[in-house]
Amino acid sequence: MDLQSGEAAMDMQSEIERLVFFEHARKLCEATYIKNPLDVDNLTKWGGALLEVAQFQKITESKLMILEGISKLEEALVIDPKKHDALWVIGNAHVSYGFLTPDQAEAIDHFENATQFFQRALEEQPGNESYQKSLELASKAPILHTEVHKHGLGPQPLGGVAGPSSSNNAKVVSFIQNY
Repeated sequence: MDLQSGEAAMDMQSEIERLVFFEHARKLCEATYIKNPLDVDNLTKWGGALLEVAQFQKITESKLMILEGISKLEEALVIDPKKHDALWVIGNAHVSYGFLTPDQAEAIDHFENATQFFQRALEEQPGNESYQKSLELASKAPILHTEVHKHGLGPQPLGGVAGPSSSNNAKVVSFIQNY
């Protein structure tokens, strides 16, 4: 096995471990919710875990999982509207959903929602560099969305059931990072 093959195998192992970790976290959050549906921290973790697990799904399932995560985060924000980490995670969920959506107008709606949530998170925790960076990137999302889909790096239309391959995901990430 050459060095590149070894690195690819290690990357795949790392991704599998990540999926197992977040799937386990999701199930723990479900169990905790049954005991205490008003636990804001649990709802926030649950929404975040759903967002992470969604990355490993086909496009249709991924979008449904992201929407479920948004729902859990909205529940958390009903209980505590100033919970900055829930605001930040829901912003990330909207960005993710926007990039999975080929329709530019629908994607822009999600990017605008993300911008509002990132702004609110930053208002609750001024100076947080992650929140600031997310806000800056959200403002570039519509342009990136256009470029990603123009270059064929977005979700591939196969009846809405097949997700992008991991190499396609890597191309999208590389494109966005270089933008």
